[in-house]
Amino acid sequence: METTSCGPAFFNKVRIYSHDFLKACVYISDFNSPDRLFTKKLYSRLVATSHLLEDFLDLHGAKNNKQWFFYRELASTVRHLSSSGYSQRHIVNRMRFYDLPDIGQFAEEGNKTLDFINESLKKIAPVVIDEARRLNIEVPQGGYDQANFPGVVTGEMLEYDIDDDYVSEQSQHVVKIASDFLNIVKSFEPLSFYEPYTHAEILTIVPSKVSEVEIRNFEMLIHNLQSSFDSYVIIGGYRFGNRKLKQLRAHFSVVLHILEVQGRLLHYYERHLLELGNIGLYQQVRKRLSELVDPKSLLDRTINYCLFYASHFLNAGRKVAHEILDENIEKTSIKVGIPMTRGFHNRPSMMVAKIVQHFGGKVEMIVNGDRFDAGSVLDIQWAGGKIQKENVTEVIFEGDMRALADIKILASVNYAEDFMGKGLPLPKELAYLK
Repeated sequence: METTSCGPAFFNKVRIYSHDFLKACVYISDFNSPDRLFTKKLYSRLVATSHLLEDFLDLHGAKNNKQWFFYRELASTVRHLSSSGYSQRHIVNRMRFYDLPDIGQFAEEGNKTLDFINESLKKIAPVVIDEARRLNIEVPQGGYDQANFPGVVTGEMLEYDIDDDYVSEQSQHVVKIASDFLNIVKSFEPLSFYEPYTHAEILTIVPSKVSEVEIRNFEMLIHNLQSSFDSYVIIGGYRFGNRKLKQLRAHFSVVLHILEVQGRLLHYYERHLLELGNIGLYQQVRKRLSELVDPKSLLDRTINYCLFYASHFLNAGRKVAHEILDENIEKTSIKVGIPMTRGFHNRPSMMVAKIVQHFGGKVEMIVNGDRFDAGSVLDIQWAGGKIQKENVTEVIFEGDMRALADIKILASVNYAEDFMGKGLPLPKELAYLK
């Protein structure tokens, strides 16, 4: 395809696509009270106008043009920071509605994160205006009026007059959602930590261990969980009704919005601030951007706020999820044989425990009247000692019928091991144990 130079048509369109974006930047530059400046509506305006401008510039090759590349990068910077700001502002606005314990430190760290985002946007706005002038783009004489960007919270609530009692077949949906939540918690465990990372330590895990792709995957899993909850469990509001269900939703809802903040900040860091390649112009622009958006502060907020509290609230929700499962799962019991020749040694004990952990509901192994936690490898092995001592050949499993169905399959193939104790292929129903 033949390459052409942009002329009057391009300049006319770039002024149109820049107008509302620049007007918002003028509004930010002229505003003297930053604590009342950044509302969800302003973030939304910034996201929309910067995204339109960025797409327009990309369509016309700004990524590969020395004159326009920095202007394009500024639009992208505003888009990603504003998007993360919108999600963080949502968390702040919803804080009093979340039924979460001990959120004082979380609220403090959240405000610190919002301050970082807002201060960065305040620094960027005048630079955007200067760059537009350099490119001969007309800058609006005035910004928006503050009345255009009111806050969301009014302190008033509409009358609660729609009941949110159980919908049909709710229990089966509740069981699946609670189980899926516990599986997400388990998958997230490798990213958990309990003491703040130093900057040097953060650089060893971003992006090698903690990346935009990794966080976006978890964000999508939790988004799907929340969507299922709102569609099939509680369709209406969340102020009254079953408190445990709403506590569970609060735990994964707040994590969803934390991961939204983290995903956008990680995207910006990896795409715009991380040193990759040696093209001079790109390095120069990254240096200029890093003076506007401090990479060290961005990474600190990404890890020591976002990742830390995502892990914290996932783990905190584990207890509620288990309680909900125990209240809603169908329970039964089965009698099965023990692993032949070697009994409940490490391998079959681990597979039984994994089945129980996979479904999340409570299951007990009963040996001559004594009960053992079938979700604990150690407990099963304690039971194995009693089995061997008392020459027991059959045991009873009691609890979550979903787990019992799979334990029965496992027992039917002698716990997937031969008479020498060597592993055998698992039935296809138990492929998740691999």
